Amino acid sequence: MDLTLVIGFVNLFLAGLLAGEEFTIRFGVRGPLASLEDASHIRFRQALIYRLRVLVPAIFALTILSGLVVLILSLGETGAVFRGLAVLVLVGFILLTMFGTVPINAAALEWDPVSPPANWQVLIRRWEMLDDIRCGAAVLAFALFLIGMAL
Repeated sequence: MDLTLVIGFVNLFLAGLLAGEEFTIRFGVRGPLASLEDASHIRFRQALIYRLRVLVPAIFALTILSGLVVLILSLGETGAVFRGLAVLVLVGFILLTMFGTVPINAAALEWDPVSPPANWQVLIRRWEMLDDIRCGAAVLAFALFLIGMAL
């Protein structure tokens, strides 16, 4: 079996996991989370941050690494353009994460659920707006990697 094909399938699997995780947080978790009273909302959000702050970076790192490898191995092929675009989208994803959602998550871990800061809901709305973009970027990168593999 061709090495490019094997790494391409690994990359698709990882990109699918990343897109699925982001899609699930956006459309499966955020609605129920918003329906909780403030203290429960903050406790649940903190628990999610603790759980996902290792998992998501691990999936992301392996996705972009495998994406770069398969891109390099497929240079000159039609699908390389789409793989290159996917990698660029993932670079945007990580920049948005590092400079957007991570600082908010770090602050949220310090909040007292019983007495949160006055602006906590403003920060959550900002996080949600950034997360909408991250979700779209993860899904777009997955779609671009799929197109790259199909070509």
